[in-house]
Amino acid sequence: MRLVEALANRPLIAILRGVAPDEAVAVGQVLVDAGFSIVEVPLNSPQPLDSIARLAQAFGERVLIGAGTVTTTAEVKAVADAGGRIVVSPHFDEAVVTMALGRGLDVLPGCMTPSEIFAARRAGAEAVKIFPAEVVGMAGVKALRSVLPRDLKILPVGGISPENMAEFARAGADGFGIGSALYKPGMTLEQIARAGERFVAAGAVAFGA
Repeated sequence: MRLVEALANRPLIAILRGVAPDEAVAVGQVLVDAGFSIVEVPLNSPQPLDSIARLAQAFGERVLIGAGTVTTTAEVKAVADAGGRIVVSPHFDEAVVTMALGRGLDVLPGCMTPSEIFAARRAGAEAVKIFPAEVVGMAGVKALRSVLPRDLKILPVGGISPENMAEFARAGADGFGIGSALYKPGMTLEQIARAGERFVAAGAVAFGA
């Protein structure tokens, strides 16, 4: 599964910041059961490449597994070697995008301004992460959407909740990355499952699924 296909299926990315390798598959399973088809493990998590490898082995082609907080080309290579198939960054770095695409990975660079977004598009990105969404806000997303190519997907990340997803979608968002409101260390599998179900249900309403 590639990024655009996964977003068409369910336009939500589960961000498992802080997940440990021994819990990664169990956490991933409850989120996949809830309806997520994209899961990222930020590289500032404990032994993130181990978690990515375990998730990739467990879910194979059914789920797009990869890494977040990818900031260097060396990290792109490490993620690919671990079996990850998407790299998500907090920023736009042309070298990171080029390396990821060259390795056959999907890429989601973080952008905040039109200049960054158009540069990411020229580098080959099919989607960008609008970060931090709390700062950009609904008005900012709406303004960005009005000048961007329609086929370029924009995904706000940061401060996303089931309560504000519909408004962001009306402003032009094509999907969302969801972090601590979905998963944070110490949550039980039941808590994660319930949070996942709430976000999936809110996403269905926001995008008219």
